[in-house]
Amino acid sequence: MSGWPHGWLLPDWPAPATIRACVTTRTGGMSVPPFDSFNLGDHVGDDPSAVAWNRQHLQGLLGCRPVWLSQVHSSTAIKAVAGSCATADASWSDVPGEACAVLTADCLPVLFCNRAGTRVAAAHAGWRGLAGGVLEMTLGALAVPAAELLVWLGPAIGPAVFEVGPEVREAFVAQHVDAAEAFTPSRNAGRFMADLYQLARIRLAAVGVDAVYGGGLCTFSDARFYSYRRAARTGRFASLVWIDG
Repeated sequence: MSGWPHGWLLPDWPAPATIRACVTTRTGGMSVPPFDSFNLGDHVGDDPSAVAWNRQHLQGLLGCRPVWLSQVHSSTAIKAVAGSCATADASWSDVPGEACAVLTADCLPVLFCNRAGTRVAAAHAGWRGLAGGVLEMTLGALAVPAAELLVWLGPAIGPAVFEVGPEVREAFVAQHVDAAEAFTPSRNAGRFMADLYQLARIRLAAVGVDAVYGGGLCTFSDARFYSYRRAARTGRFASLVWIDG
């Protein structure tokens, strides 16, 4: 996986030549500790002028227009509209140069494109969003046959450190029996270690999407990324996808 400036990541997926995608890291911005330094979240208590500089710098480096969302752990997916900040947890676009973007710090960012390279989407999928159907709603909004989609799973908290209660396991298993495979007993009685990557793959497979790439980068363990579980007062990194304009 090669990178943009500041060590930002490029997804390792066979996307068409018209598709661009990127994941930022903590490096390259103006924010000071504990948000150091490339925080893109405007809701975490960082200096608004630093966030604004970081966002403008991102746009200048990538040459696209990120469409930010007000994320609330919902299953709402909307069409990205430049200059807006809708309350939703996924967006899609067919407009070149308009980037679908999600902010995370342990939740799972999921990027989508069609094989023709004419539609893209990004979803913010923490366990609540996954259980609530944010990936399925994103697919519905894209209106692309499942066989025509490519999906990439970005950095999220890994299964070795993501401990959850029994209610989380029950929420997934009640919908997909196979989801039980994504949970292993914790050392703490009655609790489980959850694999967000596996849960996402199970739900995508259930609706016919089998071209799924990425997974395996742990935000908690990898200091390149912000992690809410590692430090509750922290920033957010972005995962973006767009059609080259």
